[in-house]
Amino acid sequence: MAKKSSWVALAGFGAVVGGVAWLGSRKSPRDLRTKLWYQRLKKPPFNPPDAVFPVVWSMLYALMAYSGWRTWEQPLSLPRRRALLLWATQLGLNAGWAQLFFGSHRPRLALADVVAMETAILAYIREVGGVDPVAAVCFVPYAAWVAFATLLNAEIVRRNPEAEKIRPRPSAV
Repeated sequence: MAKKSSWVALAGFGAVVGGVAWLGSRKSPRDLRTKLWYQRLKKPPFNPPDAVFPVVWSMLYALMAYSGWRTWEQPLSLPRRRALLLWATQLGLNAGWAQLFFGSHRPRLALADVVAMETAILAYIREVGGVDPVAAVCFVPYAAWVAFATLLNAEIVRRNPEAEKIRPRPSAV
């Protein structure tokens, strides 16, 4: 029975992470208003092509779910509990970023969110390292990507001080 509940837990972590990914994709540049707004932003030369993002995020979301599940499977302890709280915190911040940047066209607020997200990710890696080192290693690519995303977000803010005024605005802010 423990084996079956372990698979159920993995599916649960996958579903939660998949739900966050789905919510984020709902606020992507596929929406016409957002696409026009995003195209009008001055982006740095190191901005990856749009096709890179879904590939990278798919891998990172899978690693997030696996890492959370591995942590969940460890014996009950205060470090495990803190690690899971940090895991949930970073996931919540992850969900908020797409809404702030793409949904609301507020890259400055999105920058604050992504800085908080990177902080939570690094804290999770530190905390979970003592609970399950493999779970910690699974988050290293995510930490690296979010550090890059933070730099990219900061550069977009710097190059577009009036980004929130660029038209078209979202239909419901």
